[in-house]
Amino acid sequence: MPTLTFPLSRIEGHAQVVIEVQAGEVVSARFQSMEFRGFEYFVQGAPAEQMPVIAPRICGVCSTAHHVAAVKALEDAYGVTPPPLALKIRELLLLGQIIQNQATSLFIFTMPDRLDVASIFQLAEEAGSEQINAEIAMRALQVRKAGTDLITTAGGQFIHPVKAVVGGVTSGIGPEQAAVMRAELSEVLPIACDLFDLYWEMSLAMGERIGTWGDDAPACYIAAIADCRPNYCGDVIRVMCPKGVVRASFPARDFRAHLTYQETDYSYAGQTSYEGEVMRANSLARANMARCMGTSCADEYLARFHEAFGQPAHALMLFDLARGIELVYALERAMEILGEPLDHEDTAVPYTPRDGEGYGLVEAPRGPLIHHYRIENGLIAQAEFIIPTVHNALAIERALRVAAKRYITAERVDMELERAVGRVVRAFDPCIACATH
Repeated sequence: MPTLTFPLSRIEGHAQVVIEVQAGEVVSARFQSMEFRGFEYFVQGAPAEQMPVIAPRICGVCSTAHHVAAVKALEDAYGVTPPPLALKIRELLLLGQIIQNQATSLFIFTMPDRLDVASIFQLAEEAGSEQINAEIAMRALQVRKAGTDLITTAGGQFIHPVKAVVGGVTSGIGPEQAAVMRAELSEVLPIACDLFDLYWEMSLAMGERIGTWGDDAPACYIAAIADCRPNYCGDVIRVMCPKGVVRASFPARDFRAHLTYQETDYSYAGQTSYEGEVMRANSLARANMARCMGTSCADEYLARFHEAFGQPAHALMLFDLARGIELVYALERAMEILGEPLDHEDTAVPYTPRDGEGYGLVEAPRGPLIHHYRIENGLIAQAEFIIPTVHNALAIERALRVAAKRYITAERVDMELERAVGRVVRAFDPCIACATH
């Protein structure tokens, strides 16, 4: 039985796709996470109050989401409610990650797929239009930098932020610092919109060129946001059925009562499902659940998206268009918050540590992220990290089978399959470094 192995690039972490073929028929398509990192074991015995500093080391890209999830898990265990201003600054922190991540995914990871080249930084050489393509790359990096700067402003530093603490945040944001950050976002917003408009056109052209938008079979969708104005620091997970009806809503601590989690013998990342059905997390899940975004430009894009593709929309490549909508929203929403006073009241409340269990939930760029800690004698007795990429694992493999069957026949293997495999996996923007702890 022939086996086709495809190493992956332009993703977070290390993974590969293995497709098995027999007599021209696709037998299986497996998405394999190949590294074991063991964070659930590393933190056993660590002082619980150090988790907001330790947990972000799971990933240099997703460190913001892990930072806030760790704080929320401890607050749940200790019975702490942070003040409103702290929640607003945490929202800014998570919006910064949305900007940074979606700009990276759209313009650095997946725009090359739209142009059928290996890297956006090689566009000048490959596409023969040096000035235009160099401008695309520079503008993409400018948008991404705005996200990293916002994380630094709200979190103290970009990689592994430090300002979220049990009970709130360490400090507010002064008016001068807020004004500088707001001005940067204001400058970047039209650039992001121009790039997204171009990306949208490129996506339509790519669909025409390859003749497909990928796996468009219905799926369930999972997200931890409301249906209007995304709250990436929400406390309730929602599951939408393929017909667009929200079938379940539950807090993080009840996830095992609603989701089936299983491990595999070929990957270090697990898989989840809902009542036996394939689930999708990430940007498309949020776009399908949203009635509106709550900001002007993002609402226009979302309305255009729903009108063009339906609600819920299922075609695989729509994940990327949904990311663009969120990028615009995050820029607009952050500007709104930065226009408000952010140093006018207490940013933290006192608390008393205690033993017990706590669950922390955030909607990371890739979907619902859960931290679960069991604390004994002030130390972590057990830690569990439920990573958004595991919610997409079955959907990734289903989409890979669709692509494989399109390009594999009894007579030949169309080498477009190699590019298709990359497009499929990157549409889900997986984070393998997180999913294997």
